[in-house]
Amino acid sequence: MTIWIDADACPVPVREMVLRAGQRTATALVFVANSPLPVPRRALVKTVQVAQGFDVADNYISQHAELNDLVITQDIPLAAEIVEKGITALNPRGELYTEANIRQRLAMRNLSEELRSMGQISGGPNKFGDKEKQNFANALDRWLQKSIG
Repeated sequence: MTIWIDADACPVPVREMVLRAGQRTATALVFVANSPLPVPRRALVKTVQVAQGFDVADNYISQHAELNDLVITQDIPLAAEIVEKGITALNPRGELYTEANIRQRLAMRNLSEELRSMGQISGGPNKFGDKEKQNFANALDRWLQKSIG
């Protein structure tokens, strides 16, 4: 069992929570990014620096994640690939991607992208605050309890 972190856009508090949880539960962690990450060297913690390029980190995670793993990502197309493979995907705000919600999330993401390109909307997601941190911590703990037993 491994927790894969799509680390390029992962908020620092989420990385820190995952590191603490991984150490507490002796769970393997793999941080994948296009650039070097300031992740402490520990047993069961690995960093993978992939080449620069569109979706290179996502492709790496998709190719290496396995059943019983967890993928933490805010990239909805990557989450869709992961869910399709039967692997659990969680975003940094604590929302679990499932077969029941991933198609809707992908459609909303595509619509928002199209509206942004036409200048109809601007901006990005809401601020990442204490509520989001707590939601993520709770979701991660639920997954760990279910997976470790």
